[in-house]
Amino acid sequence: MTGRDIRTGQALEKYQASPTERASAALVAGGQSEVALVRRQYLESEQRFRALLESLPKVAVQGYDRERRVIYWNEASTRLYGYSAEEALGNQLEDLIIPAGMRQDVIEAHRAWIRDGIEIPPEELELRHRSGELVPVFSHHVMLGEHTESPLMFCVDVDLSDQKKAHRALEFATRFDGLTHLPNRQTFEGELDALLGSCSRQGGFLALVYLDIDHFVDINDALGYEQGDRLLVELTQRLRDRQRMSDLIARVSSDEFVLAFPELHRQADLWRLVENVRKSLRDPFVLDGRSRQVTACLGVALYPDNGLSARELIRNADVAKNRAKLEGRGALRFFEQHLHDELVRQHHLVAQLEQALDRDDLCLHYQPQVSAVSGRIENLEALLRWIPAEGPPISPAEFIPLAERSGLIHRLSDWVMEEACRQQRVWRDQGFSTQRIDINVSGRQLLHTGALARFEDCLLRHGLGPRDIGIELTENVLIEADDSVLEGLRRLYHRGVRIAIDDFGTGYSSLSYLKHFPVTALKIDRSFVHDAPRQPEDRAIMEAAIFIGHRLGLEVVAEGVENAEQLELLRDMRCDLIQGFYFYRPMASDDIQRLLGGLVPGHGHLSG
Repeated sequence: MTGRDIRTGQALEKYQASPTERASAALVAGGQSEVALVRRQYLESEQRFRALLESLPKVAVQGYDRERRVIYWNEASTRLYGYSAEEALGNQLEDLIIPAGMRQDVIEAHRAWIRDGIEIPPEELELRHRSGELVPVFSHHVMLGEHTESPLMFCVDVDLSDQKKAHRALEFATRFDGLTHLPNRQTFEGELDALLGSCSRQGGFLALVYLDIDHFVDINDALGYEQGDRLLVELTQRLRDRQRMSDLIARVSSDEFVLAFPELHRQADLWRLVENVRKSLRDPFVLDGRSRQVTACLGVALYPDNGLSARELIRNADVAKNRAKLEGRGALRFFEQHLHDELVRQHHLVAQLEQALDRDDLCLHYQPQVSAVSGRIENLEALLRWIPAEGPPISPAEFIPLAERSGLIHRLSDWVMEEACRQQRVWRDQGFSTQRIDINVSGRQLLHTGALARFEDCLLRHGLGPRDIGIELTENVLIEADDSVLEGLRRLYHRGVRIAIDDFGTGYSSLSYLKHFPVTALKIDRSFVHDAPRQPEDRAIMEAAIFIGHRLGLEVVAEGVENAEQLELLRDMRCDLIQGFYFYRPMASDDIQRLLGGLVPGHGHLSG
């Protein structure tokens, strides 16, 4: 038995309580036990609540008394604001995390809540870290014991740093280029429109320069995208180094930049600024350990002459740049209204051409090739014609290049191939069995996957043989052809299909491909034929081409023969076939059919 037990026993022996007193004592003991239970439950609940607050890593909770002194500070508050609980406890809210500019407003808001019951609304704030940096938070406030002498305010602050960082990153990505950190097109347009407003008020002038790096895709393909990116970053730095305070610059696509130069007063100012842009490219760039010279085409549009808005100026400078690219590397063009008008016309023509294919508004005309010796029609060249239902015919020299640029050339070439085979089948069934039809194959079409296979399938579907339809290619196409194309041409060659080089002498004119490539004929370009009687140089080139062609076993055709003098010269040179207006213009299929049937008298220039 312990000492405490002995003392308790002695007390009980001295004091014998009555039954009433014992019942009263039991009631008091029971009440105390209930209070102890409630207290214990409260303490456990408080511990759980504190554990919950401490377990929220991004939720900072602080408690303040009526004087705004810290009475509670959880671990998340330490991580968010930099003060430990020991450092924070007892200090006032405004001395710890409130920026100087907000201090008095926070004090007044706290007093107004205690005095007048005006709650502090939840809101996004930037509070002060121990280091002095601002921390973005969403802050919510709770007041306990609001109408007592000891009200307590608890602040629940959610850290918004990650969200703000993500928002800033998103905003940057939508307004700026990630590689060069230059404004993108949308941002540039907004800045330029503001600048144009200033120019309008002050009566000033502005130049917009559109820069497009020449053959940038070749740099990426040959050296890799990393080297291409290095070039773009270095060019950006060079352009920035020459930039005036008032100038604007942006990257608007992979290899294109736009620059705006306001406050121009004289034409000399314009030329100086444009020359500065060109100087940025004058020094070579070190790529992949080697110095490489890089050029760019420039297009220039002027405010207010070439446009009153940012979008209009950018578009017109782009038009001028595209025209510069047609002239070659490093070219410069200023916008001219007729360039834009021509571009609009071409756009409409492409749409009309697509409709013409759908409506079958196209047709083939045929121009005979005659023997230089006998005058007999040996072959026919199929020539595409576009004769709209309304309006004048449209020249192939205009719509064929548009078809190539727009991608319609594939549909167009397939249509020509199909129509020529269909017409040849009709003529074969009518007994015209000797003349071959030659069709022109576009370089883009030839390089398109399966083009030669479709040609063979077309012959088969119409029941035609390899000597019924021939193909004509420009020499540049052969130079650019890959192994699969050359293999397809060799297959046609060995089957007996005639393969001619059109416009011979106007392309690369490398004699090596005459030896290695599968060709059966040369067509001397009309430019040599036209001036040969008067120009010894053209005459020598034409004679050499005929001689080389014959020595290689090739048939030689002269195009564009228009008079007897040209004909006699070609006969003396022993050219094989003649094609030109001197004998026959291109004719519709019905006219050719009458000619082949003898219903139209033959040409008499070669008789005798």
